[in-house]
Amino acid sequence: MATKAPKNDIDETRVRVSHPKEVAVGVPAVLHALQIAHEQMGVVRSVQTLMRVNQKEGFDCPGCAWPEEDKRHVAEFCENGAKAVAEEATLRRVGATFFAEHSIDELRGHDDWWLGQQGRLTQPMILEEGATHYVPVEWDAALRLVADHIAAIDDPDETVFYTSGRTSNEAAFLYQLLVRGIGTNNLPDCSNMCHESSGSALTETIGIGKGTVSLEDIHQADLLIVAGQNPGTNHPRMLSALEKAKQRGARVIAVNPLPEAGLLKFENPQTARGVAFGGTTIADRFVQIRSGGDQGLFQAIGKHLLEAEEQEGGVIDRNFVEAFTSGFDAYRQAMAEVTWAELVDATGIQEATLREIGDEVLASKSTIVCWAMGLTQHKHSVPTLRDVVNVLLLQGNIGRTGAGVCPVRGHSNVQGDRTVGIYEKPSADFLDALDREFAFSAPRKHGFDTVEAIRAMRDGRVKFFMGMGGNFVSATPDTAVVEAAMSRVDLTVHVSTKLNRSHVVTGRRAIILPTLGRTDRDRRGDTEQRVTVEDSMGAVHASRGRLAPPSNDLVSEVAIVARLCGHLFDVAPSPRVAPASHAGDPERALPEHGAIENEGRASRAASNAPHAEWTALETDYSRIRSHIERVIPGFEDFESRIEKGRTLLLPNGPRDERRFATADGMARFTANPLEYPVIPEGRLLLQTLRSHDQYNTTIYGKDDRYRGISDGRRVVLVNADDLVDLGFDEGDIIDLVSEWRGSDGATEERRAEKFRLVAYSTPRGNAAAYYPETNVLVPLDSVADVSGTPTSKAVIVRLERRAD
Repeated sequence: MATKAPKNDIDETRVRVSHPKEVAVGVPAVLHALQIAHEQMGVVRSVQTLMRVNQKEGFDCPGCAWPEEDKRHVAEFCENGAKAVAEEATLRRVGATFFAEHSIDELRGHDDWWLGQQGRLTQPMILEEGATHYVPVEWDAALRLVADHIAAIDDPDETVFYTSGRTSNEAAFLYQLLVRGIGTNNLPDCSNMCHESSGSALTETIGIGKGTVSLEDIHQADLLIVAGQNPGTNHPRMLSALEKAKQRGARVIAVNPLPEAGLLKFENPQTARGVAFGGTTIADRFVQIRSGGDQGLFQAIGKHLLEAEEQEGGVIDRNFVEAFTSGFDAYRQAMAEVTWAELVDATGIQEATLREIGDEVLASKSTIVCWAMGLTQHKHSVPTLRDVVNVLLLQGNIGRTGAGVCPVRGHSNVQGDRTVGIYEKPSADFLDALDREFAFSAPRKHGFDTVEAIRAMRDGRVKFFMGMGGNFVSATPDTAVVEAAMSRVDLTVHVSTKLNRSHVVTGRRAIILPTLGRTDRDRRGDTEQRVTVEDSMGAVHASRGRLAPPSNDLVSEVAIVARLCGHLFDVAPSPRVAPASHAGDPERALPEHGAIENEGRASRAASNAPHAEWTALETDYSRIRSHIERVIPGFEDFESRIEKGRTLLLPNGPRDERRFATADGMARFTANPLEYPVIPEGRLLLQTLRSHDQYNTTIYGKDDRYRGISDGRRVVLVNADDLVDLGFDEGDIIDLVSEWRGSDGATEERRAEKFRLVAYSTPRGNAAAYYPETNVLVPLDSVADVSGTPTSKAVIVRLERRAD
């Protein structure tokens, strides 16, 4: 049983504020990682576990998706990676006794940190309608209940299946097959809330929704622009790659509203220089841009390059532009029409500085632009990222060494999940291949993304919700709306390793299906199984857990989904001859399409079911990889290419051969009107962000060491001059009230109570606070154009003095 942590009794007076750090990692990071590991795992288990993280015969870190080099360090993990591993490999347990002691009402009174600190879930639990407590349920009974509920729903579009980024390729592939077998594409995922804007912009302009660089490209770059990103907290191992690039002569420009320690100086704890000689300065230039001003910055760079081309020549890569791109003339005209005064207003940066940045790009022989959610969670995020691509195209910085686009993904397999089919708008080619492989007809109608799924639940149009990992309630915007929406669903099901808020804000009935984690040994049949994941740069590798599971009763995500497929689709099919492409493989002799005899589970779900040996897939994951190989291009010889720790690098047209799968087959310049937030008088523009003791919605502790915040999370960082102008003092306790003009023209307000004001280095008019505490302020209908991503970096708020 976990040690009991305190309730979320809000006490802002306990918060301590000190000067922000100007250096990241170093010995303090090592000591803090070891402290957390010891608290959660003990000494022996910590050593056994941490030495296997990101090793070729070990397991992939359940934290971020930053790639590893082929030659691994013996300690191939960062501080926050160690925290993520410790949280999963903890010795704390949550079983039937815990739920008997804690009512659902009591659990709702605890915050995300307390819930997460209780430990690993060990057995299936059910909360019946009107019940006060979860109670145990046997595995088969739980899965049959889920399957029966799905089968009884007349319209498959009344079901929603969410996926987090920690799910393996094998589990995700089966999961999307289950959902499409049911008859819907309602497959929202965490990408919808994070990097959907990246995928939308990149697919349109270069024909692939992924980055185009490798780790070696980072090392070989002449210039790296790191925009809207905090690698020191969110993917610290990136700092090692930036350090190597710096040692080879690269320059780094950091672009962010907040100064982040990791981009100022890095003390690498694995080198003598990092430990004893002051570390490495990362950013040669820090550009403190206004939140939402990044499109203006990249338009300024493009405008400067085009003006230099007109005056001097030799700036634009004419051969590349003429051979591989379209739309150049329209882009050039748009940049001629935008004024420097507008670009200064958008960015908050003087023209001279903007031109200096342009000169650095002009002088670079190979440029990479890296970004994360600081660029993706604005209304105009897709145009912003189109303009990032425009700048790179001007100098031919796509498809050559040391150059390209680098969207840095968050969760460890969020990119892989999308690759293997977790997407509400699948391509026709993918669905056609799926149909051929599994002898059924997958639905073609697009499904709900995350925001659309919440709207449908809010409106009573969803009867069933299933979450494969993650913490949907805490991860999504507009918390009060989401909680009310979940309560309208008949049955909510969560496949989880640990307790989180989504387990206590439920539908009328709720089921928790505990599962193995990345660190756990997964024995199916007589064999220890391995799964695969894809990193931020399109490399796929195997992961094999090594620890004894927290309970003998736990099963894997793959097993859970395979058993559900068996309950729904395994209905004594009539035999048929395998297609010619499967000749000689008796296991591929599948039933005729549509020739299913309904035996017992007479349901709509089985009338057009995918056909597979579900039990065989559960006990041998290599069979799932064989299916992936036949459905998805790039996975040829999948099994052999991941043997002995080898990495399968997926094909990437723009990177590999300057091939662009766009509408016209060319990399596309785009002409985008300049957009940036306009902040009303007396208001601030709030961005939500993570603390250093946090990964997504998982809270490791209540400190933010690099920003100088201790013992609390309900703080809001505001420019000191803004505090004076608004009539507040540092340390005041206030409410944050967001203001949003709805579709009917009326102003809607949302409130987050009891936050402490902290004077901080932010641009005037900008503020920052941690999520999930401030997700309540993000309107559900405030989303990015094209991508539908919530605008969590652009919330108009006012500070309201509390009466008490």
